Amino acid sequence: MASVSPVVPVICSARTTPRTRRNHLSKSSKNVGSGKQKLSKNGGGLGNVVEVVQKDVEFIKAGFSKGLQWTSRAFRVPEVSKKVEDFIWLRNVEDPNVSFFQFPTWPQPYYPELSGVDLFMADLKALEVYAGYFYYLSKMWTKPLPETYDPEQVTEYFTLRPHIVALRLLEVFLAFVSATIKFRISRISSAADEDARENFSDYSFGIVLKETMLNLGPTFIKVGQSLSTRPDIIGYDISKALSELHDQIPPFGRVEAMKIIEEELGSPVETFFGHVSDEPVAAASFGQVYKASTHDGVDVAVKVQRPNLRHVVIRDIYILRIGLGLLQKVAKRKNDLRLYADELGKGFIGELDYNLEAANALEFTEAHSHYTFMSLPKVFRHLSKKRVLTMEWMVGDSPTDLISVSSQESKQKLLDMVNKGVEASLVQLLETGLMHADPHPGNLRYISSGKIGFLDFGLLCRMEKKHQFAMLASIVHIVNGDWASLVHDLTEMDVIRPGTNIRRFTMDLEDALGDVEFNNGMPDVKFSRVLGNIWSLALKYHCRMPPYYVLVLRSLASLEGLAVAVDPTFKTFEAAYPYVVQKLLVDNSAATRRILHSVVFNRRREFQWHKLAAFLRVGATRKGLNSLVPSNTRTSLTQSTKEVAPEANLANLALRLLPSKNGLVLRRLLMTADGASLIRALVSNEASPFRQQLCKIIADILYNWMSQTLGKFLNLSPVMVSTGANEYEPILRDRRLRVILFKSLNSAKKDPMLLLRFCLSSFVVFFVASAMAFRRMLVSIVGAYSGRFSYNSEQIAVTA
Repeated sequence: MASVSPVVPVICSARTTPRTRRNHLSKSSKNVGSGKQKLSKNGGGLGNVVEVVQKDVEFIKAGFSKGLQWTSRAFRVPEVSKKVEDFIWLRNVEDPNVSFFQFPTWPQPYYPELSGVDLFMADLKALEVYAGYFYYLSKMWTKPLPETYDPEQVTEYFTLRPHIVALRLLEVFLAFVSATIKFRISRISSAADEDARENFSDYSFGIVLKETMLNLGPTFIKVGQSLSTRPDIIGYDISKALSELHDQIPPFGRVEAMKIIEEELGSPVETFFGHVSDEPVAAASFGQVYKASTHDGVDVAVKVQRPNLRHVVIRDIYILRIGLGLLQKVAKRKNDLRLYADELGKGFIGELDYNLEAANALEFTEAHSHYTFMSLPKVFRHLSKKRVLTMEWMVGDSPTDLISVSSQESKQKLLDMVNKGVEASLVQLLETGLMHADPHPGNLRYISSGKIGFLDFGLLCRMEKKHQFAMLASIVHIVNGDWASLVHDLTEMDVIRPGTNIRRFTMDLEDALGDVEFNNGMPDVKFSRVLGNIWSLALKYHCRMPPYYVLVLRSLASLEGLAVAVDPTFKTFEAAYPYVVQKLLVDNSAATRRILHSVVFNRRREFQWHKLAAFLRVGATRKGLNSLVPSNTRTSLTQSTKEVAPEANLANLALRLLPSKNGLVLRRLLMTADGASLIRALVSNEASPFRQQLCKIIADILYNWMSQTLGKFLNLSPVMVSTGANEYEPILRDRRLRVILFKSLNSAKKDPMLLLRFCLSSFVVFFVASAMAFRRMLVSIVGAYSGRFSYNSEQIAVTA
């Protein structure tokens, strides 16, 4: 018994843990029973088992995590891991100063005559050759990873390190297998509850995919961020889940970040900055940003690159390149799909050099500094190096913040920012040719002064003039529903390959977009739908996708996605077309005149008034179009329909624009048009507002002439003399317009009936204008003399 007594407290203490565990499980079962009664009614045994298993797993994981932390500290796992990583990557044998090596070829067999000595010497020679090959191959290991992305050098580097590629492939494979298992378990858990099953959607799949990409590192995070801007491809729910990658990227330690700043700038952090925030204000896939202030009191944003990033990114790009190569062989594609990985690699490696980003920011600012609605931060070059970038701190609201605040003011700000973003994209696309190629919500800000701010200039797109005009023409032809011309534009953009069956491509495009409805001359369709149809046809006909084309479409699709989140009726074409109209009316180049010619004239070079009216009607919605007419003849283009009819307003705009300096493009087009078609358009029913406005102009001029002539004899007040006619006199005096008119009349002589109709219309216009002028003159005379003979009622009352 004495030997048993010491055992009793041990047994009691051993039973203490199960009793606590039993109480814990009983409480959990009570919670489960009270919170999910419906689960037990629907055969909830499976749900209870799943919940208990999940709690056990969490309990085991907590203990296991503490054990791992103790083991890591005791055995110095991070230091050992760093040494093992350097050994696996063979970084110890890399020499940055090594000269360029050519990859050796495998030695060929050497068989001379079969004598004994010669054979022995041949064996020695072969042994020497093989030894030289392996020695040269070992020297190849000393060649480091290239600083710039070169597909051939990257392939040579990882050919010598196949274990790196194999381990990463295994890691990626296990990550997606784990994600698949999590997804299936979530579906099984939700299947027991009808409400949970109904709420289970693609968004849950997107959450699992987001967590997987977060675990796989910067490259996959970057790819996920790019996919989040393409709801037309992956769906809205998955896109919404992946959009959280912009805000949920885990940061790395502050000590390591400060060490990188000191290494790059060459001095302690306190030497350059008076204050640096304790935590990063934003974490991106390739770096994180700290808010700091210089010793001069200027607030700045200090961007620090993540450590050991270049090797990881290039490795993942190489794996993607291998995958695309296999896909090309399996799908039997004509175009080399590996080029997409190469372009992605060049862009990503370019983003890793912050000196290049600083140069991009300066170039972008210089190109767009005179556009007042854009706000661009200043770059501090002396505080920017390869892994550290210092820029001016930009105060503003991000699109994510504006979406999260459900107020009318925030919605208005977001729509204003999107409209300015579309205009900024068109300025970059059609004017400067230098595009910000990554306008996701994290890189945009809405400034309180009403400007749109841009951040992160690591990826810029430079466009050729040929491609700029092709993009401009494509917007015009989409708005006009001219799909055949759109196919020609895609050819000019180097999207459609030579030898493609253009006729079949056009027919398929018409089938895909032929049901688009037009509302007031604008297509009632979202940009993402047009983009999706073009993309599917491009895949069907093995088209090319130039990098600039993908970046431009991604930029516009991203902006439309932001706007649709607030206003589901937002149309990108409706927001972009007024700027396109002004561009075509002002830019006097052969390319823009050719585009405008396709708008105003048909294939027989016949003038179409209704197309010009629709063109100007859309352009009149842009405030800047009012600046095209001279200041002394400028009128409001946004008058209400109660004051001036829209048709008359457009006719007024056309008449004032023609003789002005900015009407050069229209005048040149009218000179090249078929003269008879111009006369036919003037006498058509569509041109009735134009003739009415012309009638008012002639009436004003006649009234002005009669007032000046009769005013001397009838002693009329100078106030009566109309000055409004001075605005229109240049139209009738303009020699260039008279040349166009006489040229058109000469062409109309071949059609006597057309010439007769023109004469009758002109007589009616002049007769009505004369009647209006005489009536106004008569009213003025009666008003002037009746005022002189009017009686003073007070004097009559006193006399009486």
